Amino acid sequence: RVNTFYEKKNQEMDGRLQMLEDSVNTSENLKFLKKKDPSNYDRKTHIQAFTQMLTSKMAGRKISDLNSTSAQTFDIETIESDDEDERLEAKKENTMRETGSVKRAIEDQYRTAKLLHNFSVINYTGFVKIVKKHDKTFADKKGAFKDVTKASNICDEGRSAEDLIGRMEKIFARWFCGGNIREAQVQMLPKRGDGLEMDWSQLRLGYRLGMCSILTVWVCWDCIWGLVRDGNSTIGGRTAFPVFRACGGLLLLHWCWGFSVYVWSRYRINYIFLFDFNPKVVDSSIKIFNDTVDETLVFLVTMLLYYKSGAEDIPNIMPPGMYPFILILYTVKALLFPWKTRSAMWKAIWEVITSPLHSPTFFTVYCADVLTSMVKVFQDIAWTVGFVVSGDFLASEDEDTDATYAWQHSVFYKNVLIPLLCLLPLWFRFNQCLRKYLDTGARFPNLANALKYAMSQTVTLFGAFHPLYLMAGGREDGNASLFQVFWMALFVASSLYSFTWDVYMDWGLGRLEHNLLGPRLMFPNRLYYYGVIAADLVLRSMWVLSLIPPQSGARFEIPAYLTAVTMSLELLRRTLWGFFRLENEHRHNTEHFRRVSFVPLHFSTGHQHKYKEEKEHKGGRVLAEVAFVSLLVIAISVTSVIAAQRATSRTLSNEL
Repeated sequence: RVNTFYEKKNQEMDGRLQMLEDSVNTSENLKFLKKKDPSNYDRKTHIQAFTQMLTSKMAGRKISDLNSTSAQTFDIETIESDDEDERLEAKKENTMRETGSVKRAIEDQYRTAKLLHNFSVINYTGFVKIVKKHDKTFADKKGAFKDVTKASNICDEGRSAEDLIGRMEKIFARWFCGGNIREAQVQMLPKRGDGLEMDWSQLRLGYRLGMCSILTVWVCWDCIWGLVRDGNSTIGGRTAFPVFRACGGLLLLHWCWGFSVYVWSRYRINYIFLFDFNPKVVDSSIKIFNDTVDETLVFLVTMLLYYKSGAEDIPNIMPPGMYPFILILYTVKALLFPWKTRSAMWKAIWEVITSPLHSPTFFTVYCADVLTSMVKVFQDIAWTVGFVVSGDFLASEDEDTDATYAWQHSVFYKNVLIPLLCLLPLWFRFNQCLRKYLDTGARFPNLANALKYAMSQTVTLFGAFHPLYLMAGGREDGNASLFQVFWMALFVASSLYSFTWDVYMDWGLGRLEHNLLGPRLMFPNRLYYYGVIAADLVLRSMWVLSLIPPQSGARFEIPAYLTAVTMSLELLRRTLWGFFRLENEHRHNTEHFRRVSFVPLHFSTGHQHKYKEEKEHKGGRVLAEVAFVSLLVIAISVTSVIAAQRATSRTLSNEL
């Protein structure tokens, strides 16, 4: 394949060079390039004479007044018509334009030929090293591939590329350098700043990042720090702040995805193959960062305008609530378009929601894990939907908040919708574990992983519905103390279980024989692993606390002013988790999502794997076990809610 590619490129470049020569030979404007005797040729004098000839004709001078070199080189008819000046000027411009085009074309081909020659050298060196390694490893088969490493068998020793390079140098020297080969070589090599190595997208990205930095400082000063000294409310106390918190969470997730793509690409973790993406529609990290910078600019500008409008620092040309509404529309647009790139994400989310009906893939499992870290974001999205659907974004912020935003105090919103948003991501992931067990029949690790999410659901239910954490006049009876000890034990057990699973199962670390790490690490510094393990231990506990619904009155409920901080920390923790999770999957194929453990470096996945359609389903015994585990978790959940309601009734009756 290496030789085939090399020969094909050689033939292609040879054909292009021949086509370029034919174009020069047939062009009327490039006759001067076909000078036969380059030894007496001075390119500067030649072009100066050509320019002088055309200029003198337009000024009315005779050709005979020019030097003999000009007269011998160019054969221009004497034209006495009125449009002679225009024709000569056009001929001059066409000649200079075609000359520049030919020069750029041959320079590009020359640089490509240089790369092709480097390709032949690198491949020859690589084959030699591979064969040497083979001979050292398998001494009994030493010399089996001796013929392969002959230089003539690998890209023809690069001779054809060298011949092509020499031919281009001679042509360029004859046409543009008066036959001077050394000058031709210097001119055709790439130079810094010649425009071929300039990446303007990075300049554009850096410029807009600077704008984001300035806007961030402005927003922080005007909306937060600048008002603390005056005792006024910051933007966190404004009515529509949950809208900005929701959109900010989605924006931060987009930034985290860009950093994930950069890190995976940087350390050769083949995320495209592991996620079974179509390489033709996958965005690079630079493209993702460009998109997120644009989204960040819109986010900061709308937040600043919203705050300034409410503070009456700018004219109220529209209700202040329209600014967050504009941000909502822009966020929806960013989530849907371009659809070619976003469709894979939405397809995966649909398969997560309907997880019992679909065999989980590695990407859908990854998406479901990310959704479990977005509980606070989903709560703010629910508030945003109510804010828009009710039309409250058009209302004045001076009106009575309880009357305007009555929907957020309804029983359905507080006691049904918000707790469901806390539970559903865990329930989706729980169902994926059961479906994986149904497909494979392997109790471990599938049922053990399902237990992890079942424990998290139980912690959420106890935190949401049990009254033992309520500030009941500062009193706690014996039952409340018992329930508190039980909840604390469950909380600690769930946090430690999740942390242990992250380190040992998801990351493949924690092996004593490898100093609490794992074999074949892909990240260069071991401190990265130890630092992330320590951070995960702390942030895992904060994640479990974030599962308690807001405004539940729970003693361990996270304060409202820290919601944005905890939400951001959890998304960052999930990003760090994703770095090592894909590294482990790349190395070990831990849960057998792929039929083979080998992960290629370059590939094409634009096809359907037939083996997915031939998934083997186990018998009724496995199905019965799945049903039993599901019913058990549901029974525990229902029992928790019923016990909570009865305990609440007893507490209220005792107080009365």
